[in-house]
Formats: sequence, C-alpha cells, structure tokens
Amino acid sequence: GVRFCLARPALFRTQLRALLRAASVADIRIMYPMVSDAGELADVLAFTARVREELVGEGVAIAENIPTGIMIEVPSAAVVADQLAGLCDFFSIGTNDLTQYVMACDRGNAAVAGRCDSLNPAVLRLIAMTCDAARAAGIPVGLCGELAGDSRAAPLLLGLGLTELSMGGPAIAAVKEAIRSVDMAQCRALARAALNAGSPEAVRELLRGSRPA
Repeated sequence: GVRFCLARPALFRTQLRALLRAASVADIRIMYPMVSDAGELADVLAFTARVREELVGEGVAIAENIPTGIMIEVPSAAVVADQLAGLCDFFSIGTNDLTQYVMACDRGNAAVAGRCDSLNPAVLRLIAMTCDAARAAGIPVGLCGELAGDSRAAPLLLGLGLTELSMGGPAIAAVKEAIRSVDMAQCRALARAALNAGSPEAVRELLRGSRPA
C-alpha cells in the first residue's frame, strides 16, 4: 500500500516515473491502494507532483490530466470519504479487504473467516457512506471483490450508490441480468432495508425476497 511506497521513496519514484511516462502515450489511470486518511493521500499526491516535475525538467512530455483515484479498503478511509473525495477523481471500494478490517477477521484464518461477511450491515453502511461522499463530490465510485460478482447482491449495490462493478468474466452475464430485472426505486428501497438489518443473514433474506418471480 501507500505506506510501503512512502517508506521506500526510491521504489515509489521508479514506479511513478513509469506510470507518468506511460500516461503520455496511453489512456491510463493511477489508483493508490490502502489510503487511510486525507493527510496520507496528500503526502502521496505531493510526492507524485515532485516526480512529475522531475520528468518535465528532463524534457519528458507528460499528459496534462491523468485521472487519479484511490482504493477504499481501510475503514478510516470510508469514514472520511468526504475529505478524500475532494482530492481524487474516483473511488474503488475493495470489499474483501474492507470487510476483514471492519470485522477484525483475517479471511485466511479458518477460525474466524466465517465472520468475514461483506453483507454485514456494518460493511454495507461504510459502502453507503463512501458512495454518498462520491456522489456529493461528483466522482464515480466502483466496487471490486467477491461481492461485486454476486448477482444476488447487484440490486443492493445499485441502491447503495455504486456506479461501476468490477468482476471476473464468468459473473458478468448473471449480474447484467440481475440489473435488468429491477428498477432504481426497488434498489434504493432494498438498500434502505439492508442498512437497517440486524445481521448478514437478515440481509440475505431481503435479497431473496427481492428476486423477481
């Protein structure tokens, strides 16, 4: 994540130089992982700006506008998403990491992995907070992780405010079909109910009840 990058500036500089040079000849976006708060993102952006100035000083042509975003996978980032939204161009919510940090459960540890559930209302509320902040700032917000490819959850995710879903190819057809089967009023009503549910099991019951006959 960005802490590793800032702790090893030589490595980070090399990576950024490559990205910035590539952006002059290709349509790319830069996304920083594991950002925890606005101060940390400001440090990363300042470092990036210095690297950009170095390249320009060397006579390298750099694209004027390179979309820059962050992963929302640390709970603190979701809580201050309104501050982060003003510093970047897009959000991508990483549900696998966000869930395990919210629930204090290592998803690789069999003893606690069962509690690592992305449909837990606590996780959904942080997703909703992030989407609200993105909408207020006028930036897109996507979601990746196992939840994004779950067709049963697609209407809920739309209702929470997601504008992009990233998933493996085999899941696309089922998710598209699920999206076609509902309207946004249904999705928003489902999201309101899920955010007030008492458990992941209660959320799953709502999802079952929302399926078209």
